[in-house]
Amino acid sequence: MVAATAASLDALARFGHALSDSTRARVLMQLREAPAFPADLADALGVTRQSMSNHLACLRGCGLVVAVPEGRRTRYELADGRIAHALADLHDLVLATDPDLCARSDREGS
Repeated sequence: MVAATAASLDALARFGHALSDSTRARVLMQLREAPAFPADLADALGVTRQSMSNHLACLRGCGLVVAVPEGRRTRYELADGRIAHALADLHDLVLATDPDLCARSDREGS
């Protein structure tokens, strides 16, 4: 097993900070599916474009997403494919460690 270093623990804390906000977590889950433009993300998540810009800046600062120029627009995607796997694993872990969460989600969706 690799020993945790101060730098790796700082990176882990940044990942936690990014996930501490539900909108940022939703952005990451959206980008897990496919790259997207900020306006499309804002519309999909029901937030203002300014709010989305702030969340994307935070996610860039945490090193989780990258901005890719595409003509006059900028597309966002996960910085590394392993982030998608980590998000899937974390999501599965949350569901496994809190079985009531599944029941609450089912009730809220109905």
